[in-house]
Amino acid sequence: MSIYTDLNLRKLFIYQVYTRNHTEEGTFKALIDDLDRIKAMDVDVIYLLPIHEIGEKNRKGTLGSPYAIKDYYSINKEHGDLEDFKALVSAVKERNMKIILDVVFNHTSPDSVLINTHPEFFYRNKEGQFANRVGDWWDIKDFDYAKDKRLYQTLIDVLLYWTNLGIDGFRFDVASVLPLDFLQEAHAAVKRVNPNTLWISESVHGHFLKHIRDQGYIGLSESEIFQVFDIAYDYDTHPEFEAYLKGEGPLNDYAEAVMRQEFTYPQNYIKMRNLENHDFGRIAKFVNGDQDKLLNWHAFNFFNRGATMIFSGTEFSNAHHPSLFDKDTISRDGKDLQNFFKNLSKLAKNDIYAKGTYDLKAQNDTLIGTYQYLAQKSVGIFNVGNAKGRVKVPLADGTYLNQVNDQNITVKNGEINLEKTPIIIQM
Repeated sequence: MSIYTDLNLRKLFIYQVYTRNHTEEGTFKALIDDLDRIKAMDVDVIYLLPIHEIGEKNRKGTLGSPYAIKDYYSINKEHGDLEDFKALVSAVKERNMKIILDVVFNHTSPDSVLINTHPEFFYRNKEGQFANRVGDWWDIKDFDYAKDKRLYQTLIDVLLYWTNLGIDGFRFDVASVLPLDFLQEAHAAVKRVNPNTLWISESVHGHFLKHIRDQGYIGLSESEIFQVFDIAYDYDTHPEFEAYLKGEGPLNDYAEAVMRQEFTYPQNYIKMRNLENHDFGRIAKFVNGDQDKLLNWHAFNFFNRGATMIFSGTEFSNAHHPSLFDKDTISRDGKDLQNFFKNLSKLAKNDIYAKGTYDLKAQNDTLIGTYQYLAQKSVGIFNVGNAKGRVKVPLADGTYLNQVNDQNITVKNGEINLEKTPIIIQM
């Protein structure tokens, strides 16, 4: 992360799309037709999962994983052609949004263009066979960055190609396993073409990072990641988050994990907050469809320090996690949260959330967050456990307006009665 990283990136609302399953058609043209609806939620960035031709060898499922890429310069014909993609880029920009691509530079499909033209770029096991370092990723073969530095420029050229087509940024798959010097060189090359390119890291869980390092492979810490990337996934808090959702750990552990980020990372660190994504299951399923818990978690996700991402279908309370490897169209039949997200996104664009000091505590299955910025103060109270009773809040006694539902909240003796509705108070 550069010292010049703009704190306003914490205000971003990012919408993740898997083109194949976003619509029945699964095409760029169908996505264009849906952009006005997406924009109406106050979305800032469209983030596309990989759009390239998928390898045919060792495919997972019937259609294969978009992360087993055959050719970085190609377009998956399921989605359309290059002209359709260019039309999508233009349509996104016409609506004053940005568009970013998922780039997968740890590996390719076993039958990729590069494995055939540059076998020297790839990792081989002790038997001399092309292989991968993680056992269950059996549909891909890993690069070996230490073998031939020409790989660096080969992949940088890919980034420059898509940047010149109008792409506004990149989300790097498993960025923690890529060499830091490669990332720095690539970052500098892309920034020379577009200084405003957004760089997002899928930095991995701590236990996975240790597993990689224990095998003698590259494993970048979050501190190293932030030397290059503007935004990083918040997987460092995920073990505590997931433990609470599964009833295996206290909420306070999660709140403390979030707070550790405030003194562990650079002062202008930015996390991409997401309750679900193409890898991690739907939050609606984790809360067993409890609408009150769902609304509280979503409200907290926007309130929490950092950019916010939702996965296509989240806005319809979708509990089914779509397959990466098959046609599995996202349902829009659930509870509609689009206006809810729109209001939260507009609230989260206040400077206090990007630039204020932040504190978060857990009390009685409730997350209580506070921001202070200049003369402003914001307090969020999120009853994610559907608890009852009273909780202490950092507010003077009096009556306040809940910005979430425009209802009054009374503070008496420094406490409030817990409600099922999330509470955000701005002063």
